[in-house]
Amino acid sequence: MIGKDIHKAKLLLERGEVVGLPTETVYGLAANGYDEEATLKIFEVKERPSFNPLILHTDSILKVQELVREFPPLAKQLVLKFWPGPLTLLLPKSNQVSDVVTSGSPLVAVRIPD
Repeated sequence: MIGKDIHKAKLLLERGEVVGLPTETVYGLAANGYDEEATLKIFEVKERPSFNPLILHTDSILKVQELVREFPPLAKQLVLKFWPGPLTLLLPKSNQVSDVVTSGSPLVAVRIPD
């Protein structure tokens, strides 16, 4: 798909597909981070090594809090100042985050892009 049809991108993500999208820093591939099979497609399409974890992007601090076990006070201060934006935090992951996303790490990279 070429264009800016966010509704079509949403449908593709819901179907477990991968879509390309811009962030403040790069164009990236996106998949539903809760869908292990879809997440594995990112590694396959990019020929990305499975030991190289992904960043989970979302649209609210409340959703980030579901993805992490801890949200330290200093991290909250940083996100209030720099999110949405290119700041990525590495925090202890919750049980909702697949080891596929984190490449087996107990930490998850999270971000709210602008």
